Amino acid sequence: MEIMAASVLAVSLPAELYGPLLPGPAERRLVTVRTDDALAVYDLDRLAAGDGAPAVTFPAPWPRLASGVDVVAPGLDLAVFTGLHAVRAVAPDGATRWEIGHACWACEDFHESAEEYAGDGEHRHPDSGSAGFDADGRAVWVHVRAPLACDEDEDAGDDPRGESGVEAWLVIDAADGEVLARADPGTYAAGSEHIPHPGPGVMGLSVGEGQDGAPALWGHRQGDHLRIDRLDGDDRILLAAGPGGHTFLTIGHERREELAVHRSSDHAVLGTVSAGDLAPAAPSAGWDYGCGVVDDRTLIAGTSDDADGVVARHWLIDVETLEVRALRYPIGAGSNPFGLGDGTWVTSGPGPGDVHVWRLPEVLE
Repeated sequence: MEIMAASVLAVSLPAELYGPLLPGPAERRLVTVRTDDALAVYDLDRLAAGDGAPAVTFPAPWPRLASGVDVVAPGLDLAVFTGLHAVRAVAPDGATRWEIGHACWACEDFHESAEEYAGDGEHRHPDSGSAGFDADGRAVWVHVRAPLACDEDEDAGDDPRGESGVEAWLVIDAADGEVLARADPGTYAAGSEHIPHPGPGVMGLSVGEGQDGAPALWGHRQGDHLRIDRLDGDDRILLAAGPGGHTFLTIGHERREELAVHRSSDHAVLGTVSAGDLAPAAPSAGWDYGCGVVDDRTLIAGTSDDADGVVARHWLIDVETLEVRALRYPIGAGSNPFGLGDGTWVTSGPGPGDVHVWRLPEVLE
């Protein structure tokens, strides 16, 4: 079954601020754009009305390539930057609210500031961590390398890594930077991404270890205790939590050919969808990494086959029946769509600053 997507709005971001496009905080049509100088949040409805100014801008403490995945709080009052040597929370006026240092993602030394390695070739292609806010915005989860010892680890001797392993997963009070809980994820990341979950005290973490695998983790915080559930095999890339948090999606790490819907309670696979079966004309097609919730039972995901020059395709997936519906667009749409949860979703392209919001035709009637 194929459906023609209906346009809700189309806008163009200012060219000088165009960069990686990420979903903004929930319940508004927001996107975040990271440049070397700032992390800007745009309200798409305001852009459509002719107001090209960002809703809020956070000055960046270091260039974009020296960051992992940076995030903005749901209240738009705080941004958390995940740098090579530290995690820093910044207010819109540029003031530092708090900072937590950790070993450098590039060289594993401890630095006082980004100026120590600016222009150093060995730091140009670093590994990286990420951050993600809880649904209520009160806590931020961060994935770091060898964090400095916290107060509760003072008995760890002279080891600046405290009780953690090579890396650590921290839950931090967004207001003051207090570490509320921590655990060793047992990973050695080239990069990572946090996967939001609607449940209180729950967060996903998708870790890329290059050819060594792709650990997929779910963190459950209760007070100062952080329990980590890890999918078996380290061969599944965690994409998104399903509507209501009862399910989640993964794709195979090696070829990205199989998308699986899992039950959250025990990680059991409820069903799979093959990219090759959906696009038989492109037998080597794989699932893209962009995925998101469209409504209370529907997710959107994309496939592509760059080697064969096949245009990216988008698909709506019913997580209850596993019905898959193909989407068509009146214009070109890029890869990695993301859902807004209100029956709409966002795509980029075809121009470098173009952003579109779409809805199913029957919803508009």
